[in-house]
Order: sequence, then structure tokens, then C-alpha cells
Amino acid sequence: MTHATEAEKAWARVRASLRESAGARLFEQWLKPIELIPGEDRDTIRLALPSAFMTNWVRNHYADRLVLEFKQILPNVRTVQIETRAPGRAPVVLAIEPMADPAVAEPAAPKPVTEAKPVAEPKPAAQPAQVSMKFGVDPSLKPAPAVVVAAAPVGVPAERPPLDPRYTFERFVVDPSNKVAFNAAKVLAEPGPVRFSPLFLHSGTGQGKTHLMHAIGHAFLEHNPHAIVLCMSAERFMYDFVAAMRARDTHAFKQRLRGADLLLIDDLQFIAGKDATQEEFFHTVNEIMAAGKRLVISADRCPQALEGVEARIISRMAVGLVADIKAPDLTLRRTILDRKLVDLPDMRVPTDVLDLLAARIHANIRELEGALNRVVAYAQLTGDTIDLDFAVATLGEVLRGAQKRVTIDEIQKLVSAHFELKPLDLISARRARAVARPRQIAMYLAKRLTTRSLPEIGRKFGGRDHSTVIHAVRKIEELRDSDRDIDAAVRVLMRELEG
Repeated sequence: MTHATEAEKAWARVRASLRESAGARLFEQWLKPIELIPGEDRDTIRLALPSAFMTNWVRNHYADRLVLEFKQILPNVRTVQIETRAPGRAPVVLAIEPMADPAVAEPAAPKPVTEAKPVAEPKPAAQPAQVSMKFGVDPSLKPAPAVVVAAAPVGVPAERPPLDPRYTFERFVVDPSNKVAFNAAKVLAEPGPVRFSPLFLHSGTGQGKTHLMHAIGHAFLEHNPHAIVLCMSAERFMYDFVAAMRARDTHAFKQRLRGADLLLIDDLQFIAGKDATQEEFFHTVNEIMAAGKRLVISADRCPQALEGVEARIISRMAVGLVADIKAPDLTLRRTILDRKLVDLPDMRVPTDVLDLLAARIHANIRELEGALNRVVAYAQLTGDTIDLDFAVATLGEVLRGAQKRVTIDEIQKLVSAHFELKPLDLISARRARAVARPRQIAMYLAKRLTTRSLPEIGRKFGGRDHSTVIHAVRKIEELRDSDRDIDAAVRVLMRELEG
């Protein structure tokens, strides 16, 4: 058997594997056009695609996978070359295209695709229906007919975008700091007419905006299994656009994005100062909005604070709904840890360890969950029991880096300002409730947020005894359970001191 014959049979098996793993729509759009170039070099497999843009895409996403697939079948293969087919060369038709495995031999139903192929390219005679369904043949066509591209193929779901299966609405912990963003995300994912678009989510790093974006994608696909959903970072948008420009093949790039029923763009701030990318992004946003489709964009700040982003893009963001996600407070961080423990049913993490993590790690939720994962992993690897000492030893650097040094002077200054008092009032002998209650709150915060001993705290409050500090701490703990105003004031003060 010649090497060419072996390569053809190997390619048939590789195609079957790709068809199964990549999904029907992605295979039809990007992988099915790949052709094997016959050759006698046993170390190298040569593959060709009809356009430079498709070639770059396959190289970026499937180069390593193709090498592994071929090496499993032909151990001598060292490299897989992915090339652009020379203009005018007829495609190679493999006689062994039908798969021997009946599980993958069944032909897929024809589907509309978004790749831009020259009209003069000949197609195999066995696929006339697919030729008639190609979109984007005439370069003079405007992107508006993207609605046609988004039409669902009969009985075949679209390929799934790279959405994290953990990020769903059910797993998102809701509280007042993120309730507006959560409800807006759920509304946008619901079937029916689009109530607003775009949805612009903004927050600091690791506070849940990516979680909500992926949750929107999951929910939208659950309601519309045949929909086209694209999820990418702004950096990936820029990279793919630059690659398309270099390949002089921007048509396929535009058709792919503008044919989406739901487009999710994360971290918009990365295209700041990139004029050409912003130009294309602006037109993409316009097309999506004009077609009445759904668009979700996230950034680390509100639209008006995005430096280096064109005013017309910021104006388009303001047309829809802008929702922010605030930093999680202590209660939310604690609730998130409880929810995370549901995924670890075999691990027992004491309450005091969870309280330590929630109190000390307040920068973002991602770091908080990472700290819990680290404690659990170390316990599993060492066989030790998780307790407070174990957690401190395991997370020493993390806790020291996350802890903000709060002083009693800072607490007194903030509490007096909050209750419209003078700092001297807190250390005076006055016992009026308007002064005594804020003083007790300040003592409570000093005990919770500093490492000072009870006698030291008492001395900082006018030389009071440590028993007075103990009474103040217990009193505020009781009031937090019964008095909403006191609890709200303590929450606000703790958030400002920790932030």
C-alpha cells in the first residue's frame, strides 16, 4: 500500500473523529472544506483550504489536534502542513469519503454556512444541495442578509460556543450588589422579542460578569438549540480581524459575526486605542442592533470611563442597558463559599475557616474560590484535617497579601463621619445614645478588623476597660440580628474599611 493511499484512509478516519467532536455546524463551516494534498512524504501530511482566512483559523484552533489525530493512525507523521489552495485548482475528491463506521457514516443534513468562498470554485457533484445553500458568494452583497445565515438547519443543533458549564444562572449567587445585572441577563436570554440590546455589564476583575455572560449563552441555547451563539473576548475579536485583513479575506469574518443570533464580547477595554478594530467593531454592533439580535458586552468600567474608545461606540452602548456589579460584601462572600461547598460533598470545611476566607479575601470572587480550592486540594494531598491552623498555614501568603491593614484611628474617623460626630466624641465620657451607639460600633469594628487586644482597643477609646469593649461587641452582635438600621450601617462601614 502506497503512502498516498495510507494517508487517504487516515484522513477519512480523522475527518470522522473531527465531525463527531467538533459538532455538525462547526465541522461544516471550518473543517469539511479541508482537502488532503496527495504526496509520498511519510513524515508530512499536507492539507489545504480554499481561503487564507480559513487557513489561519484552522491553524490557530486545530493544528495541534490534527497532528495528534494523524500520529495515532500513522506514527511516522511528524508535521501537518495547513496551506491555502492555489486559485483555480480543482479540489481533490476522495473515493473513500463515506465512513466505514455506521455511527458517523450517516450524511449530515445540509446547513447554511458563513464562510466566504469564491463563486468560481468547483464543488463535488455529490453535494449540489449544499452549493445552493452557500451564502456570501457575491462579494457585492451587503451583510444585512445575515438573518438568512442564522436560520436553523432542520433537526441539527448549532455547534456549541466555548461556554463554561459551571457558569449558569442557577449557580450565580444573587444579592443587592448584582441583582440588577442578574435580572437583566435573564431577561435578555429569554425567548421572544428583544427587549433591549446591547446589555453592557461592568465590574472589577473576578466579580461575576463573565459568569453572567456564559449563563446568558447557556439559557439562550436551551430555549433556541439551533441558534448561532458566538462568545469571544475583545482581544480575540481584534486578533481574528487583523488575521482576516492580512489574508485579504474580511468578508468571511464579517459574515460569521453578523450572522450570530447572540454575540457575547468580553473585556471591551482591550480594544482601546485600536482604531481599525474599533471601526469594525462599531459596524458589527450596528448590524447586530439593526437586525434586532442580542448583543452582550462587558468591561472593567462603565462605558463613559473607557479611555481610548470612540465616542460613537460608547453612544451605542448607552442605547441598551448598562448594569454594574459591585464588589461583594462579607455576607455575599460567605454565601458564595457555602454554594461552592455543594460541589465538594466529601470535604468538611469548618465554619471558622470559611469565616476567615470570607473576611480576609475580598478583592474578587475568583480569588476567594481559588483559596477554598487550594485548602481542599492540600488537605486531600496531605491527608490532614482542615482546621483554622491548617488554612492559615496553607494560605499564609494569600492571606497576608489580601489583608488590608485597618487601624483603630481609621475606624474612629470613618464612624464619626458616618454618624456626623467628631472623632473626639468617640473617646469622650459622653453617654448619650447618639454617641454611645456609634462608639460601640467602632469598638465592634476594631475587634473584627484589627489584631489589637481588648485592653488596647479600650485604651484607644478614652482609656476604657476591656470589659467595656466586650460588652460593646456583644451588644452590636445582638443588634445586628434585630435592628436593620444598625446592621446596614455596620455593613457599609465594613465595606468601606475593607475596600
